[in-house]
Amino acid sequence: MVKVKLLEETTDSVTLQLEGIDRSYANAVRRFCIAEVPAMAIDDVVILENSSVLYDEILAHRLGMVPIRTDLERYNLPEDCDCGNPLGCHKCRVLFVLDAKGKEKITIVTSGDLVSEDREVRPVSESIPLVKLAVGQSVKLEAYARLGRGKEHAKWQPCTVAVLTDGKNEGTYNLMVESAGGLPAGKIVLKAIDLLEKKLKQIQVSVAAGSS
Repeated sequence: MVKVKLLEETTDSVTLQLEGIDRSYANAVRRFCIAEVPAMAIDDVVILENSSVLYDEILAHRLGMVPIRTDLERYNLPEDCDCGNPLGCHKCRVLFVLDAKGKEKITIVTSGDLVSEDREVRPVSESIPLVKLAVGQSVKLEAYARLGRGKEHAKWQPCTVAVLTDGKNEGTYNLMVESAGGLPAGKIVLKAIDLLEKKLKQIQVSVAAGSS
C-alpha cells in the first residue's frame, strides 16, 4: 500500500516520505519535477534601445534567467494553445516592458523595473540586478515570457533542487523539492505526479493497441 507522509513544508520547499512504491517510480517523480512541470520564463526579447555596456545577447540571457511567478491554470504551453500564432497570444505569453535611464552616477536596473501586462505574472524578486547604467545611458525593450519545460532549457526548471534519498526505514524514500519561486513546491510535486500518470497511461494505451 502506498503511503505518503509530509515531513516538512514551506512555500519554497517540501519534503515527503514515500513508502510502498518502487524507487524507480519515486525517482521518475523527482525527474518530472525538474524536467516536465512547466514554468514561465522570458523567451523573446526585442531590444529597442541599449546604450549600456552589456551586449544585447547578454542582457536577453539575464532576462531569461529571472524566475517569474507562474499560473498554470490561465496560461497554455505554446504547443497546446489554440491561437496557432507563432508569436503567441494572451493565453500563452505575457509581455514585459523595460524603459530605464541612467540618472545618477550609477543606476542599477533590477527585475523590479520590469512592467508586466499581467499583475499576477511578475518576477519572483524585484531586486535581481539586470544591468548598470551610467548617466545618459538607457535601455528600452519588450520581453515576452511563455511556459516551457526544464528539458528544453534550465530557465524553465520550476525547482532549484529535487533530491531523493533513502528514508530511515527500509523501503522508504524521502523526496525533497525546493522551488525556484514561480510555483509552490507542493504544487510542483502534484503536477509532476499528474504528468507522470498521463504519460504512463499513454504508454499503456500504445502497448494495448500494439498487442491487439
